[in-house]
Amino acid sequence: MTGPTMTLALFDPFKNEFEVSAQGVVTLHHPEALQGPAMDRLAQLAVFGDADATAAARRVIRELARLRGLRPASIQPLYEAMGRGEVGGFTTPALNLRGMAYDAARAAARAARDLEAGPVIFELARSEMSYASQTPDEYATVVLAACLREGLTGPVFIQGDHFQVNAKKYHAGGAARDAELRALRALVADAVRAGFLNIDIDASTLVVLERPGVREQQRDNFEVQAELTALVRQEQPPGVTVSVGGEIGEVGGRNSTPEEFRAFMDGFREAFARRTAPSSRAAGVSKISIQTGTSHGGVVLPDGTVAKVKIDFDCLRTISDIARREYGLAGAVQHGASTLPAEAFGEFPKHGAAEVHLATEFQNILLDHPEFPRALRTEMYAWAETHCAAERTPGMTAEQFHYKTRKKTWGPFKAQTWDLPEGVRAALREALRTKFAFLYEKLGVAGKQPLLLRRISPAG
Repeated sequence: MTGPTMTLALFDPFKNEFEVSAQGVVTLHHPEALQGPAMDRLAQLAVFGDADATAAARRVIRELARLRGLRPASIQPLYEAMGRGEVGGFTTPALNLRGMAYDAARAAARAARDLEAGPVIFELARSEMSYASQTPDEYATVVLAACLREGLTGPVFIQGDHFQVNAKKYHAGGAARDAELRALRALVADAVRAGFLNIDIDASTLVVLERPGVREQQRDNFEVQAELTALVRQEQPPGVTVSVGGEIGEVGGRNSTPEEFRAFMDGFREAFARRTAPSSRAAGVSKISIQTGTSHGGVVLPDGTVAKVKIDFDCLRTISDIARREYGLAGAVQHGASTLPAEAFGEFPKHGAAEVHLATEFQNILLDHPEFPRALRTEMYAWAETHCAAERTPGMTAEQFHYKTRKKTWGPFKAQTWDLPEGVRAALREALRTKFAFLYEKLGVAGKQPLLLRRISPAG
């Protein structure tokens, strides 16, 4: 922001809804106006304005959220209660909104409001920040704007997903390893400052199965997890314990085992204790992601459809039980689940899953919807043909290639998809809202908002 004059002029079109003083104080005149087109315009300014305008709009959105009782929060108190066995019977949906994030978040928020659902997590992976062209600050602001637009109040859970370590760079050692760890430290700090009060660290890429003994196989994983978890504790705001997740089995690999889980947890606890003061040692990880037979995006067949996947729910149940009984965690986390058959989602609460991560199906709903402009989709695929050609493998059909690479078109075409006609966007939001409502019901979070509010303190 360059000064008071610029600030006042920037927000003059919104003066009937709210005013911003020369000192940056926001006065809200008509709260109901936040649930109308004014919020749409403000959210768009927060993404596509110049540097000063974007920064100012984001500050105003966050202040409006505060005034309306909407705030980023950590899910840690609820997960601690789950670990003690005081609450349960539901699985938290964690939603990756890599494309059309504002409209998708509006649909998720509308479904949550209608069903009094909670908890619901909005998350963004390290890789998505790049190919979907969304920084932590932008994503958190857009989510808050969408929740304001749909009239939500209370805690908003925003999560860093798959803050993943590049194994090639790490195992190269020396300068490459140092640079990778510096990048992750910077990412953690940036995300926490943006309001990501839930962080999932993924060092499972560092597991070396060729080493003798499960503990040694997991050593790099739990050592890096401990280092980055200690960093989160340093960066977290006063009065807040950021919820931190770990991962023991890379999604798409072989299924996780109880032995691997225990080896990771025991090693992590020892490594974390070396890095933190005694008063901080209880706040380690709250959940662990495991592999049970899925893969991100699913396995794509030659015709572009996704092969059916069979999840090992017994594995999920066994490790979730161990997580709660022996370590006080909320349970195990399931990744790569969005393309599962509909009947599978009701099994997650029954088998003790603490959280399930969902992404690809939302992208599919948008891009495959009959209202999504065919010409734009064709243009997006043409971009992928040019810019993602190295990802085409021998024998891959056009359908397989487009399915695999189209997620990378969201960033280059972010402006075009944001500017779709309101009638098209409304149809897409409704399709997503229906899906979110289905998931909230099946995962058992519908109607749980009162329980959530009893567990999450005002400090978040």
